[in-house]
Amino acid sequence: MQVAKIVAVSGKGGVGKTSFLALALKTLLKSNNRDILVIDGDADSNMPEVLGVNVKKTVGTVVNDFKEKMNKMAPGVNKGEYLESLIFSVLQEGESFDLLVMGATEREGCYCSVNNLLTKIMDTLTKNYSLALLDLPAGLEHVSRRTSKNINYMFLISDASRMGIQTAARIRDLAKALKSNFEHIYLVGNRITPDLEPMVKEQAQKYDLEYIGTIPPDDELAQYNLEGKSLLKLPDNNPAYQTVSKIIKSKLAL
Repeated sequence: MQVAKIVAVSGKGGVGKTSFLALALKTLLKSNNRDILVIDGDADSNMPEVLGVNVKKTVGTVVNDFKEKMNKMAPGVNKGEYLESLIFSVLQEGESFDLLVMGATEREGCYCSVNNLLTKIMDTLTKNYSLALLDLPAGLEHVSRRTSKNINYMFLISDASRMGIQTAARIRDLAKALKSNFEHIYLVGNRITPDLEPMVKEQAQKYDLEYIGTIPPDDELAQYNLEGKSLLKLPDNNPAYQTVSKIIKSKLAL
């Protein structure tokens, strides 16, 4: 089955990408979307904690082990199938969504051949779902590895800083340079007060970024993060959730 929609978030570090994606997931689950794969592509993996999922191993963990064993495998062993089985072993399957944490590859040496295998496996995996949500690092390393060449909706998140908006513009430009097929690219302002919103919009226009919404500072969301509570349990009347929900419903036509 061809994946129907791929939704991704990226931006400068610390701008709230993971929280945005968690609230997007909360919206999608309430819209009766049940066939969902969430991929945490950031080496500094925070998605499991934000979603309240206990993850013991990551793709990076099994890829490290695989690389160590790869050259010692018998000639008849299909390396792609073996790596695929390892990745499926770390896929966290839940009642409402599945979660795959990429993690970091930490051993020395070239991972080119392994990454080529990983790309094919990930493309195959996403086809098993009708919706995939990708939490990407700021430099688009995940996309440059070709985990997925086609993204339907890319939400670039920025705080109230010139650096955040510049990073968003660089990500947009890098995607074009990589010839990645991003159908829609949007900028979302996060933790921005009303007095700063006009300036943020002005900067977005300067860099030719389509600004589609402002998420206000939210003490309740911050408290959930500090206490390690799942953002999926955030009340429906929470202002940050309501803003993200409105954006997702509008752009994904839910």
